[in-house]
Amino acid sequence: MSKLKPDISIIRSGIFTQWDDTSDDLPRQLKATVHVPAEIDIEFGFIAHIKKAKNQKLRYCIYHPNIPDDKGNIRPPFEGEVFVQSNDWKFYLGDTIWAPEHNKVGNWRMTLELKGKVVAEKTFKVHMNDEQDKISAFWKHRGF
Repeated sequence: MSKLKPDISIIRSGIFTQWDDTSDDLPRQLKATVHVPAEIDIEFGFIAHIKKAKNQKLRYCIYHPNIPDDKGNIRPPFEGEVFVQSNDWKFYLGDTIWAPEHNKVGNWRMTLELKGKVVAEKTFKVHMNDEQDKISAFWKHRGF
């Protein structure tokens, strides 16, 4: 008898409503984007749809852009494990910006792994608001 191969896909990514870890409800997507303004409490990440992987261990990791802790040491990536709850399951992986927001700027890479293999990943570019305004003005000036 052949084993089913897990099927994982990112179905939504971008900016979301605040995630409530005490609720079974996933956050609602507000904007599909990989460009995230460095605003306190903004929630961003992705929702993955995981099929045919019930009871398998899913490892998640969020790589921050060299954010220092209170002592000035670079924070390690945020990581953990969960077990896939069903053969048709949706999982939210995300983070928020906290004060001070200026040191949160950079690439935030989020990954999901099954059996040691990265099965979903997304990189978000967190920037100060004035940087995005310059990018928007650049493209708007060119007619986009």
